Formats: sequence, C-alpha cells, structure tokens
Amino acid sequence: MTAEPYVPSIPLGEWNGGLVGDSIECVRAENPGHMTLDGTNTWILAAPDSGTAAIVDPGPADESHWAKVESRLNDRGLAPDQVNAIVITHHHADHTAGIDLFFEHTGAPVYAATSEYCRAGGELDMIGSAEPIELDLGGLAAQVIPAPGHTTDSIALLIPNERVMLSGDTILGRGTTVVAYPDGNLAQYLDSLAHLRAAVVENGVEKILPGHGPAIEQPLTAIDFYLAHRQERLVQVSDCLVELGVTPDCNEDLAEQVVRTVYADVPEYLWPPATLSVLAQLEYLAANL
Repeated sequence: MTAEPYVPSIPLGEWNGGLVGDSIECVRAENPGHMTLDGTNTWILAAPDSGTAAIVDPGPADESHWAKVESRLNDRGLAPDQVNAIVITHHHADHTAGIDLFFEHTGAPVYAATSEYCRAGGELDMIGSAEPIELDLGGLAAQVIPAPGHTTDSIALLIPNERVMLSGDTILGRGTTVVAYPDGNLAQYLDSLAHLRAAVVENGVEKILPGHGPAIEQPLTAIDFYLAHRQERLVQVSDCLVELGVTPDCNEDLAEQVVRTVYADVPEYLWPPATLSVLAQLEYLAANL
C-alpha cells in the first residue's frame, strides 16, 4: 500500500494555534518537545451566541496556559463558569496534567474514557465499545468516537455541523503517532484509522484538529499516509525478521535488534519509543501469522 505523503501546512515551530472558523480555536501550550512536537493543543469549542464553551485537552498543569485559555474565553464574552465540559482525548500526561487546574477554575464536568481522569460525573463508558456518544460541547453537537490504539482509552470527537474532527494523538498534525506497547495496540490502531476514515468520508470532514501540530487541511491524504506508513513498517519489520531467521515474538531483545535495522535512519534518542512501537508490531505480526 502506498500513498502520497502528507505535508503539514505550517513548519515545525511555527504553529501557534488560533481560530478554526467561528466556533473553534486552539490555544497551544508551551511544552514543545520530541514527543509533543509544537506543544499540546488545547481546543476551545464555543458556538457563537451559545453562552457556553467546552475545552478539549487541558494540557500541562501550567497557570500561564490556563491564563491564555481564560483570556480567549473572555474575548468571546465568556467566564470560566460558562464552560460546560472538559474532554480528555487520552490519558497521557501532556494532555491530562492540567485537569485539576482547569476543573478548579471552571467547575465543569471532565469527560474521559478512563475513570481516574473524570471529574463531576463525566465518565465516558467507552472502553471496549464501538458506539459513539453524543455530547453538547459549547453549543456544538459532538459525537465522541472510540479510537483505541495509540492508547486503550483514546477517543476522537466529530463535530458534523463544523465538518471537523478532533483526533487527539491518533492522528497528529505532523509526523506519525507512536503506538507504544503494551498500552498501544497496532490492530486496534489500524481499525481506528479505518473507522475514522469512514467517518471523514461520511460526514464530509474538511479538517482534522490534532492533539499536536497544525490543523490538517487534507484529512484523507493524511489518514491514507498513516495507513500506508504502518503497512510499510510492518513489511520492513517482517523482512528484518526473515534476515534474522526468527519468527515474530513480542520480546524486548528482538525489538531492539529490529530497531537498529529498521529505524537506523531515526535519531538514537528516539529509539526507546521506536522499540515500544516495534513491540506493538511484533505483537501484531505474531497474532497474524
């Protein structure tokens, strides 16, 4: 499987968030890094004249980040207590560390697929489910879609009337997502990509709004690139196993051998997450012999 590479519209380091139409905007956290790219995207959803807003992914526990979010709410004529929901796309700390800070300022229920990250009754009972859940997020009708793979508790948000999808880390604004064993599962991830692709087509989604990096202006190109990339990596890992004369086995020593060959062009500081990704690929290959 091959696909045209997806090229982000904004170079690394130049994405600063901002408006996406009248109802959605991004406040980028100041936590850039190898895994967070430009920084975590905190999304504000607020339909004009709705008198309410929702926040997706508080990001780091950083008062200055909250201050920027509050400023953007104020610019819309909204106070913190008019936030009607906080939604968590998955449990990684760069998305969840600020939960209690944002909850303290807003009092809004925090919705997440993992109960320990929920506040004020916001639990989404979605682990192991394929069914979407309807939520009102800042006056916008949203569908919460299970999207396991990057993590067990990953979700995406479809806003049909805005023709956008918020993807968390399932689809990034640049580069590709790490599926890190054991929480990450490649079979689930491939299924989730296929499911989200179908939702993009069915709902005419024009933009994907990721957890890191700029808005994705070509949703199908990006998803097809993701699918092709995963298949290409599986072929490379399979070929490496043939060269080593071994069958797929989910163990760290073998994964490290594979990384030295398949990821030789990747900087060594990224080899540890690459090893976790290879473990997920070995698990997938072992299950699909």
